[in-house]
Amino acid sequence: MVLLLLTACGQPQAAAPMVEAPDAPAEAVVAEPMQVMVSILPQKYFVERVGGDRVQVSVMVPPGSSPATYEPTPAQMTALSQAQAYFSIGVPFEKAWLERIQAANATMQRVDTTAGIERMPMGASSENLDPHVWLSPTLVKTQAEIIAATLSDLDPSAAPMYASRLADFSADIDALDTSIRTTLDGVSQRKFMVFHPAWGYFARDYDLEQIPVEVGGQEPSAAELAALIDRAQTEGITVIFAQPEFSTRAAETIASQIGGEVMLISPLNPDWLGNLQMVADTFARVLE
Repeated sequence: MVLLLLTACGQPQAAAPMVEAPDAPAEAVVAEPMQVMVSILPQKYFVERVGGDRVQVSVMVPPGSSPATYEPTPAQMTALSQAQAYFSIGVPFEKAWLERIQAANATMQRVDTTAGIERMPMGASSENLDPHVWLSPTLVKTQAEIIAATLSDLDPSAAPMYASRLADFSADIDALDTSIRTTLDGVSQRKFMVFHPAWGYFARDYDLEQIPVEVGGQEPSAAELAALIDRAQTEGITVIFAQPEFSTRAAETIASQIGGEVMLISPLNPDWLGNLQMVADTFARVLE
């Protein structure tokens, strides 16, 4: 047996065929999304339209809260330490908090998306400027361009993608603008009464007139309320618009006196594109 084994071991072994393995596909490198903070929900829509899955957007003012009075939570201030950019938009709470927000993360890029936008007065005082620039499609195009430029600076390798998504978003904004103009084209009553005067830029864009119930966060006095009731009756206004984030008491008082109703529309709806079309449809139906 030993001889047989030695004989077998001494025989040359057939070489195993060499099979060349195909090149394995390179493993896709998935970049971690940029952590971005914004002030209000519509901005989240803007940043996601431009940034896609390259961004993860957190919103400072949650649904149902007012950007006029909101105070960030300790958890939000902690989360800021991970953010690469903060997109501000000029809402009132930012005046008190932006410096502290920046102090929470000195390396975070703070970007004013209203840069270059001339804001209109809110009410009679030229000192109180209207922050609601996100309710004008034309002004949102400007904001989207600033967002795209910022993301491209922070993430240069994806700049072509940001440019492409910006172009798509701009085309959707143009289509929305055309649709709103068509929707409101046949409206004869161009005046509407609203509790909080958030719709000034929208009204300016589409040849409407906003009649505010409160200005500067103050509900009307008894005399001012009486004047508003008289004006509503004179103008033939039967709907008082209000928003979910504010009290509807004054709006309901006026509506009861004119035999009308209160209707809620929100300037903070996260579905920005759909919301503005819905508001235009509502105005067209109510104003006739």
